[in-house]
Amino acid sequence: MKRNFLLLAATFSLFLGLAGESMAAVHKSAHAPRKNQRVRTVTVPPKVDAKAIANDIQPFMADLDRWIDQIEDAGEVSGLAVAVVQGNEVVHERTLGYADWNSREKIEADTVFRLASLSKAFATTLSGLLIENGLLHWETTISSVLPTFSLADLDSSNKLTIADILSHRVGLPHNTYDSLIEQDEPYPLLVERLAEVPMACPVGECYAYQNIAFSLIGDITYAVTGDFYYHEVEKRIFHPLGMSTATYGRDALEQSKHWARPHRRSGKRWKAFQPNEAYYRMPPAAGANASLRDMEKWLIAQMGGRPDVLSAQLLETLHTPLVETPRDLRSTPWRRGRLLDAQYALGWRVYQYAGEPLVFHAGAVQGYRAMIGFLPDRQVGLIMLWNCESAAPSGLMPMLFDRYLGLPAVDWAGVGTSATTSSGGGID
Repeated sequence: MKRNFLLLAATFSLFLGLAGESMAAVHKSAHAPRKNQRVRTVTVPPKVDAKAIANDIQPFMADLDRWIDQIEDAGEVSGLAVAVVQGNEVVHERTLGYADWNSREKIEADTVFRLASLSKAFATTLSGLLIENGLLHWETTISSVLPTFSLADLDSSNKLTIADILSHRVGLPHNTYDSLIEQDEPYPLLVERLAEVPMACPVGECYAYQNIAFSLIGDITYAVTGDFYYHEVEKRIFHPLGMSTATYGRDALEQSKHWARPHRRSGKRWKAFQPNEAYYRMPPAAGANASLRDMEKWLIAQMGGRPDVLSAQLLETLHTPLVETPRDLRSTPWRRGRLLDAQYALGWRVYQYAGEPLVFHAGAVQGYRAMIGFLPDRQVGLIMLWNCESAAPSGLMPMLFDRYLGLPAVDWAGVGTSATTSSGGGID
């Protein structure tokens, strides 16, 4: 018996010794990596030197064209439309590729694309216009306009405001029920089922991106105006700004004189396919279509160039940050390398781009990508629309802003420039 006890004790001591060595090795590896082990470094974004900022963005258009040429030569996109705006003027416009590879119809400045989540800024802008007309307030509660709407508890249902849904502060988990929208579940049914979802945080206290809850603004618009949401956008935004080819919905897209088909890769070529209907069912979140020419006018208006349509006070409200979005700081290489702060306003992301304010949004649905961003203090902005799911073009915006702001050159698009190369642009 004694011999067995000693044998058991020795075995237990050996186990403790091995465990101790194992834990020591883990602790050591955390503080002293072995030779040749890759060390992860934290990138500290640089800060803009005001003296290095260019007076004019025009001299950098040759660089932009060269990068676009490299994307085209590498076969990275099926079609792309790009415009740069400074002040109230379009200083550069570039298109390439095909609206339809099957028919070889080329992308032009008036070719209509799906905007995906760039649609959200139209929803928030319309809301602001309705508020200016006295039909709503930012603090109007959803339940006061839509009495049947409910979240998981009565307190949350009664507190939720228009500003909350348009800044993604609903308190629901990220992208609630988006997967069911993609499975063709009806939007009204999913709105009802929001009452079944446990709250991730109290209303107004955290950020979590939404499409279904965001689109309640469409129902609210109808309730207070007696008119369909898309009619109100057309009447109050598209027509006054001269956005002549901007529309809502798949039928309107396909009835456009020139429209970009979505594409997927087919070997070394691209193949067009039919647009997916899913997110069109939520017009405020992702239902808009527009051409590059339309979006140039929209960008000028958002930078303050059309005060007859969008007042300076309204724009200040739309672009004022409301909630922190810390995940944005690490979501893509250019964000990790440039952003000092990331927040969400009303339909817009607001970043500190190396210390320079950047108002931005991206959009992505099947077969389409879009980006818009501008530096409000410099009155410089860029819009890009493309009809495939490549990430490469999204790196062009930070590359151009880096040049203009005098920041170190980085190849955020992976186009093989002489600048330091990143692992690609990425998109929302």
